[in-house]
Amino acid sequence: MDFKIQQEAIELIAKHINERNNKPYGIPTVGIETNIETPQIFEIIPFDEIDNTELKTFAVDGSKNSHTFFNGVSIGLYRAGYICFNHGKQIRLNDSDDPIILGKSYSPTNVLVTCDEHLCAIYDEFLELAPVKALIRFLSDPVTEIFDWDKKNLCRSLSTLLDFCQDVLEWSLIYEIISGDKIKAGDFVLKDGPLRSLNIKQKYLVKLGKCAALDKDVRLIGITKKSSIKLELSYTFKQIDSYLQDKLRPKYPFKQKDPLRQKLCAWFEVSDPVLTNAYQGGGMFAHKGVTGGRGTGLFFAARLDYVEKLQNYDWLVADLNVFDAIPGIEQNNQTRDINKLKAIFFNLTRLTQEHYILGYPYPLVEVHNFVTLKKDLQEEVINRVKHSMYQTQHMDNIDIENMFLDIHSRF
Repeated sequence: MDFKIQQEAIELIAKHINERNNKPYGIPTVGIETNIETPQIFEIIPFDEIDNTELKTFAVDGSKNSHTFFNGVSIGLYRAGYICFNHGKQIRLNDSDDPIILGKSYSPTNVLVTCDEHLCAIYDEFLELAPVKALIRFLSDPVTEIFDWDKKNLCRSLSTLLDFCQDVLEWSLIYEIISGDKIKAGDFVLKDGPLRSLNIKQKYLVKLGKCAALDKDVRLIGITKKSSIKLELSYTFKQIDSYLQDKLRPKYPFKQKDPLRQKLCAWFEVSDPVLTNAYQGGGMFAHKGVTGGRGTGLFFAARLDYVEKLQNYDWLVADLNVFDAIPGIEQNNQTRDINKLKAIFFNLTRLTQEHYILGYPYPLVEVHNFVTLKKDLQEEVINRVKHSMYQTQHMDNIDIENMFLDIHSRF
């Protein structure tokens, strides 16, 4: 008999979504220039000028994958990497002569897990990866101080360990980028997801954010399409979009004369009431500041392109380095650098008018495709292990095949 979800459970889900989808926060559709918690509206960069800049854009992402077979053999993989675009073209970051793979990535050699010792081996190898070692040296403290969890707790499960490795490796690559010789002042470093972490303590992310903004003058930004903030602001997005397209667009003094390319963008800082509801009381993840929180970011909502009739889809959440948004925050000066914020969002539109997802920076799409560990990679690992076992032939063919049998596929 097939399992059926109770109708009451379905109705509770629908009720919750409807309630949050229709919350009015009193955010005006007509923005006030001096109040960045209201929409800051601007015209998109002309299409023929989007690549006309010396600024480079780096994009960082990570992935993980694991599978446990019926005989207790597990395979666990994690990977993270980054790519860079300049003048609309990807530039080489590695030493390879591969004509396709231009980015740089890191992954482990220990992927087999049959016992707790193997989990510990994955952890130990991770700490020896070059970018991780470099990040730890920069943070200048023992790993027991830097990370929220110790080795014993992280190695209790493969899933927890892979989450940790992927997250920390992504941050290590951010440091590798901003400390490298290929980046210069003003360049962008985009991270998939917010500038916050459940694995690294805030003081260390703040140190990295301060290095990026104040020491290197690099724009570090976390970008996400999936966020509880978007559900909380659904009603607001709909009101702003209707105003921009139906009322403001017909009378806006566009520099772009082609009506098909006349697009209005908007951004605003996410207010405390929205964060409080989006994160169930606010909490450390949504905290605005360099202490008492989880990262080095300040949340903004932004629409960087326009897709007809898909208002909520258009918007994304940008977690800007707090030292870019509030340069004097360590001195308790809460003044926002409005001119820098305007420049950041204006330049982001260079990355959102082409490729796969309008309104979303295409370098993040490209780096996602570069590092994602899909199911076929898992199959590749299995097939190569089988091939190696066949070559040594210490086991019968049937035993080798059964070693990697997914018994659930027979149900």
